[in-house]
Amino acid sequence: MKKLYLLPLLLFLFIILSCEKDNDKDTILNYDKIRGFVQKGPYLNGTAITISELSEDLSPTGRNFSAQILDNKGTFEIKNVELNSQFVELKADGFYFNEVKNENSSAQLTLFAISDLTNKSSLNVNVLSHLEKSRVDYLISNGADFSAAKNQTINEILSIFEINKDDILESELLDITKPGDDNAILLAVSVILQGYLPVSGLSELLANISTDIREDGILNSQLLGSTLINNAKTIKLDNIRENIETRYETLGLDIVVPDFEKFVTQFIENTEFEYTGFIQYPASGKYGLNILDFTKMDYSAGTYSMNAILPEGSSLRVKISGQNWVFPAFQDNTGWEFSHWNDIDYSRIFTATRTGEIDFELRFENYQDSTWSNLIRIYVFENEATEPTFIKEFDVD
Repeated sequence: MKKLYLLPLLLFLFIILSCEKDNDKDTILNYDKIRGFVQKGPYLNGTAITISELSEDLSPTGRNFSAQILDNKGTFEIKNVELNSQFVELKADGFYFNEVKNENSSAQLTLFAISDLTNKSSLNVNVLSHLEKSRVDYLISNGADFSAAKNQTINEILSIFEINKDDILESELLDITKPGDDNAILLAVSVILQGYLPVSGLSELLANISTDIREDGILNSQLLGSTLINNAKTIKLDNIRENIETRYETLGLDIVVPDFEKFVTQFIENTEFEYTGFIQYPASGKYGLNILDFTKMDYSAGTYSMNAILPEGSSLRVKISGQNWVFPAFQDNTGWEFSHWNDIDYSRIFTATRTGEIDFELRFENYQDSTWSNLIRIYVFENEATEPTFIKEFDVD
């Protein structure tokens, strides 16, 4: 009979112990607050932030915590976070300061980060953390552990940009306002990705790179690679540094912009991706044949176009010298401005005032019965070069 009484008691104790163990598992990590920064340039006040708990295989558990960025420095803080798992996904969706164009973005950009919160209560969201996400998820789904997947992925991404640094910090610990090569790498990658792309173009580029590298960690698309080198060659590094420093100064912060320029230059000098962002000179414009078409050297008296198509971020100057050319006054919205006439070499310098297609009407004359020369020289200077990209010299028939 005693055994019959003991059986319910043992069952009751087993249930109590099981419940205590379950309660132990209910909350593995408790945080008074999780904080950090969202940076492209810095995200703007009001950006929505969500932390989502992930299981060990990075599946959402359904537990989410939301907040907003607190200022224009990209600062966020989420209080009273209780988690069953140390793995989390951060999502930031909002406007940001574009350090290339020195203006706030015209549309919202979504960035992600995934992290193991063990021994962390501060973490950041940026383009490197965003590019990692899909590849890390793929590696873990194929048996890799989280730390190894993160380490492999960050190095694969850096290799796209011709960077080799095995001991780089985790992406979610990097900060573009702090000194050091690790932070400089983040800023270099960020400005290369941005270029002069609109937000929609940047979002598409990030998505396409993430998809391309997901299964093998290699950027196989030459088109995407060309976009990166085109961006890198047209951005103005001195301006970017000044833009960032001025931005944070207006926010009351004295920051140290890391030496990101050397990593952009390293990418330009070593990448095998093909540069395709050349200024184009069509065979003709709306006023006739194009005098900037470097394949044409024979011209007769008549009306011509000075036509060019400039990618955003590029610049162009053209010097025309000679005694036998003129142009109509009061041409509107041409995309060109011109200097005063130089009496010494009979020249003017034309400077492009915008990107995209620009056109200007000119006329060549042939003075057969005059002491004036029919020789014309055209000097083309691309992208602030001090030496001509090409020179055309011809006699007008």
